[in-house]
Amino acid sequence: MFALKKRVSFYETDGMQVVHHANYLHWFEEARVEYLRAGGMMLTDLMSEGIVFPIVEVQCRYLAPARYDDQLTVKTWLRKIDRVQLQFEYEVVRDNDGEVLTRAMTRGTYTRIGDGKIVRMPKEQLEGLEKISREDRNG
Repeated sequence: MFALKKRVSFYETDGMQVVHHANYLHWFEEARVEYLRAGGMMLTDLMSEGIVFPIVEVQCRYLAPARYDDQLTVKTWLRKIDRVQLQFEYEVVRDNDGEVLTRAMTRGTYTRIGDGKIVRMPKEQLEGLEKISREDRNG
């Protein structure tokens, strides 16, 4: 599990004074990129090899609102890893009371920049992610 700490900025809130739902997707992206970095997979390196990692599926359940200045933790688990795709799960938790605000899942795949075709990652490039996600996939 990887934990990303966030403080809600005013610009992330909407007319109802809660975090706009689309901002959670940005937070998932931040947490996912940091998780990949921790596992030794740099998106800039992939792009220099002509590979991108688009998200092809998102599921999100909003349970309670986050508000301006809330301190949050975006918990991230890599639940599935193979040579074609990665599936992450997330929870957004308010730090002061531990309430789970959001649960979500994203699935992404490796594709070639030029034609969008799915590519298989070399096993060696996934070793770091496999190592740090072992508990995520077994828990």
